[in-house]
Amino acid sequence: MSTATAASARAPKQDRSRATRQRLLEAAVDCLAEAGWSGSTVAVVAERAGVSRGAAQHHFPTREDLFTAAVEHVAVQRRAELDARAAALPASGPRRNEAVVRMLVGLYTTPLFRAALQLWVAVSTDDQLRPRVTELESRIGRETHRTAVALLGADESRPGIRETVQATLDMARGLGLADVLSDDSERRERIVRQWARILDAQL
Repeated sequence: MSTATAASARAPKQDRSRATRQRLLEAAVDCLAEAGWSGSTVAVVAERAGVSRGAAQHHFPTREDLFTAAVEHVAVQRRAELDARAAALPASGPRRNEAVVRMLVGLYTTPLFRAALQLWVAVSTDDQLRPRVTELESRIGRETHRTAVALLGADESRPGIRETVQATLDMARGLGLADVLSDDSERRERIVRQWARILDAQL
């Protein structure tokens, strides 16, 4: 077999391997969001992904390997979701800040956030996963803060403005946590409108 033919034969195999890995990561995130950490075993994830347990363990030999990779996957997806939502915002207008606040709150009421939340709970008692999740959450937090500053046109050289932006993100996260327990949409909408008025006055 020529070198070119061998390379051509390897390519579909590599594509299938990447696709299998992607399905496993997506299934792991879905399992975390729906079944929590205790219900997200390698066997359950493999079944959901439509692959054998052996194939799953070929890509991720241990549960820790699988969910460490899932942490990275969630981080990449959350960043992409933030960018997409930010790009869809109106460029200007009298209710621009309200739109930004609603978008930020929306980040914390998605299946991705629920999956991330399950990871936070899991790492509270898992010494192997904790450093990785903590590092990624710190990075996501910094990126989200920078994005919020840019979207709100906030001048953080002014006293208290950095804290106001961070309070916006902390509030958004808190509203997301409340939504995990029950449908909190009506109260959330009232808070979004009120917080936008506060930002209009302060920024």
